[in-house]
Amino acid sequence: MLKAKTRWEVERLDEQAVRRLAEEAGVTPLLARLLVRRGVRTASEAAAFLNPLRQPFHDPFLLDGMERAIQRLKRAIDAGERVLVYGDYDADGVCSTSVMVSALKEAGASVEFYIPNRFTEGYGPNMAAFRSAKERGVSVIVTVDNGIAAVKEIAAANEWGMDVIVTDHHEPGPVLPEAHAIIHPKQPGSTYPFRDLAGVGVAFKVAHALLGRVPRHLLDLVAIGTIADLVPLVGENRLFVAHGLEALRATERIGLRALFRQCRIDAAAINEQTVGFVIAPRLNAAGRLGGADPAVALLMTDDENEAVQLAAEMDELNRERQQLVAQIAEEAADMVRRQFPPEEHRVLVVAGEGWNAGVVGIVASKLVEQFYRPAVVLSIDREKGIAKGSARSIHGFDLFASLSQCRDLLPHFGGHPMAAGMTLSLDDVEELRQRLNDIAAETLSEDDFTPPTFIDASCSIAELTLDAARGLERFAPFGVGNPRPLVLIEGASVETMRRVGANGAHMKAVFSQDGAAIDAIGFGLGPLCEEIAPDARISAVGELSVNEWNGFAKPQLSLCDLAVSDCQLFDVRGCRDVRPLLERLPKEKRLVVSFRCETGQRPDVAPFRGELHCVPTEEEAGALSIDDRYVVLLDVPPRLALLSALLGSGRPARIYAVFAQPEAQFFRTFPTRDHFKWFYAFLHQHRSFPLAKRGGELARARGWTEETVHFMAKVFLELDFINEQNGVISLVHQPAKRDLHESPTYRRRRDELEAEHQLVYSTYEQLKRCLAEMTRSQTHEEANVSWT
Repeated sequence: MLKAKTRWEVERLDEQAVRRLAEEAGVTPLLARLLVRRGVRTASEAAAFLNPLRQPFHDPFLLDGMERAIQRLKRAIDAGERVLVYGDYDADGVCSTSVMVSALKEAGASVEFYIPNRFTEGYGPNMAAFRSAKERGVSVIVTVDNGIAAVKEIAAANEWGMDVIVTDHHEPGPVLPEAHAIIHPKQPGSTYPFRDLAGVGVAFKVAHALLGRVPRHLLDLVAIGTIADLVPLVGENRLFVAHGLEALRATERIGLRALFRQCRIDAAAINEQTVGFVIAPRLNAAGRLGGADPAVALLMTDDENEAVQLAAEMDELNRERQQLVAQIAEEAADMVRRQFPPEEHRVLVVAGEGWNAGVVGIVASKLVEQFYRPAVVLSIDREKGIAKGSARSIHGFDLFASLSQCRDLLPHFGGHPMAAGMTLSLDDVEELRQRLNDIAAETLSEDDFTPPTFIDASCSIAELTLDAARGLERFAPFGVGNPRPLVLIEGASVETMRRVGANGAHMKAVFSQDGAAIDAIGFGLGPLCEEIAPDARISAVGELSVNEWNGFAKPQLSLCDLAVSDCQLFDVRGCRDVRPLLERLPKEKRLVVSFRCETGQRPDVAPFRGELHCVPTEEEAGALSIDDRYVVLLDVPPRLALLSALLGSGRPARIYAVFAQPEAQFFRTFPTRDHFKWFYAFLHQHRSFPLAKRGGELARARGWTEETVHFMAKVFLELDFINEQNGVISLVHQPAKRDLHESPTYRRRRDELEAEHQLVYSTYEQLKRCLAEMTRSQTHEEANVSWT
C-alpha cells in the first residue's frame, strides 16, 4: 500500500452531457469531460472556451457608476484639472496604476500617480496622502485596486472639495464610501456579467470607456496584473490573459523588454507561468521591500538606459526578497512547531518582531504549504503597539468572512476568501488567534486538513493520446479557476521505474494498461521508487502534456501524486544489513518482527532492539497488531503456522521479506523413510552401535553427513526405538509401533525445511501467493484483501 499525499476529489459528471457535448462539439470524450467539469455544456460554449481570442469584451458601461465616472473625468480633462491615480504596491496595483495613468494621459488629462508606502502608510487611502494631494491642487482622485474600504478617508476628501472615483475589486464591506462614483463588479446590486475582475481588469474597463475603444496596447499590463493577483482565469479574465499573453510576446514596452533580457526570458515563449513565477515577483519585490514607484516607472518608461537600470534593480530586489522570505519562513515554522503545534491549532497565527511586513504574505503561503492550516503572519511594531500582516487560507475556510466576524479587533483589514491583509493592536493578537480557531472548529472537519486534489477526469491510458494532449493545450491560459487539468488512471502496471536527476530526486516511469502505455515523469517523486513494488497496480494523478524531443512528440504524464491500494510485498531476501532499510521506513509505520529471539543480537538489528517484536509462539504472533503497518520479517519462522498467525491478525500496508536464517536447512539432508528403514535394519543387525565414536565412519560409508546419522538417532530415541548410554545406542526389544511424525525433532526439522522452501527458495510470485493465502485464511471480515 502507498497512501496518496493528498485527498483525491473526483467529481461525478453527467455522462449523458459528456457524450452529447463530445458529439456536438466534435471533441474526444476526454476533452468533453474536462469541458463539462468547467461548466461548459453546449457546442457554442465549448467554442467560446477553446477560442478565447475570438470572444468580445463586455461593454464597460454595464458596470454601475461607469457613466458617472467617465463624465467626471472628461470634465476634468476639458477643464485642465489635476487628476491623481491612487494605486497599490503589489503587481496588480502597479499594473492598475500604469493602465489608468496611460489611459488618462492618452485622453489628455493632467495626471500623476501616488502609491503609498507599505511600511509607513499601509494599504489603501490615508488622510495624509489625500491632504497632500489637495495641497498640490488635485481635484479628482481615481483609486485603483483599492478604495472600497476607505469610508473615512473619502468622506474627508469630500469635505476638502475633491471628487473620488473608486475602482476596486476587493470584497465590499457593510458600509461603502460616499465616493463620486464606485466602479466595482461586486458592489451590491451590480449586474455586470463577470464579478471576478482583478484591480487591473477594472482599471482596463475604465480605460475602455474613457477612450471609446478597446485599448489593446494595455493588455500586456492587464495580463500581468490579472495573473499576479490570482483571480479566477475564467470569463472575461480568460480573455484578458489570452489577449494579454499575445501582447506580452510582442510588447514594445522598453521596460518589459529590458526585464526579459535581465531574466533571460524568451519573449516568444512567454506563458502564464512566466508571468506568475518570473515577471510578477519582480514587480512585487519593489513594493515588498520599499516603495513601488520604480515598478511603475519600469512599465511606463521611454528611456532605454532607465529601463536597463530599473530592470536590474527589480531583479536584485527580488533576490533580496527571496532571502528574506526564506529566513522569516524558517523562523515562523519553528515558532509554529514550538508554540502553536498544528495538531492543537486549526488556524496558525504567528507574530514576530522585525519581520518585514512586505513579505509576510508569502511567508503565510509557505506555512499553509508546509502545515496545511490557514495562516496569519504578523509583523510586530512595538513602538506603535501594533501588528500588521497578511493571511492565506485553505480550501473550505473563507478568510474574509472569518475576519469579518472579528471586525472589532481589526481597525484595518480587507481581502478575499483565500487571502487578506490586516492591522491590529498587539494586545489583540491572542484574542484574534482564539477567535479564528473557534471559527475554524465550527467550520472545518478533520478531512479539511488534508490538502485536496481536484481531479478533472478518471480515464484509461488508451485515452491519453498525443491528440488529447494537444487538445488540452487549448484549455490555456491556466490559473485559479482554470487549473491545468488533472487526470486519474487506476490499476495501471509499472513497466519500468527508476530514479533520475541529481541525487535521484525525480521519477521516470512507464505505465501500461490493457496494451496501452504512457511515459510518466514525477519531479521530486524519486524516493517513491523504493515504495512501489515491481508488480504494483498503481493509481496516478497527473497532467497530460506533449513531450517533444529531437523532433519527436509523444504524450507524457507529469505526475502529481501516486497511490497503491493493495498490500505490497517487497522482496529483500538476501539483505545482509537491514539497518539502511529500517532507517528509510517511517518509525510510526514500521513494525520489526522476528520469530527467533536471537535475531535481535545481530549488529544491524541491535539499534532497533527497542522496537523489535519477537513472536516465538502462535499466540504472541496472533496478538500483534499489524493493521496498516510496514511489517519487516527479519528471519524465517521455525514453522509456517507462526507466520500464518501473524498475517491472520490484520491487514498490513506492506511486507518487507528479509527472511534471513543463521543456518540453511536446505543444505542439510532430511532423511527419507528409506534412510530411517536402512538405519533401523543396521541397528537390528548389530544390536548396538558406538554412535559417538563411529557415527562419522558410518556416515561416510553411506555418503551421508554425520549430522544425518545423529538426527536419525535422536528421532529413534524420542520414539523409544533405541536406548543410549555413554555414546552407545542399542535397539529396544519389541518397541511400540509409532510414526516418525510423533518425534518433536522430526516435526521441527520438517517444519523448518518447509518454511525455508516456501519463504527463502521460492520465486517472488510463489512467495506472494504463499503470503496472500495466509492473509486470506483470516476468519474476520477484513480477510478479503488484495496483494501486490
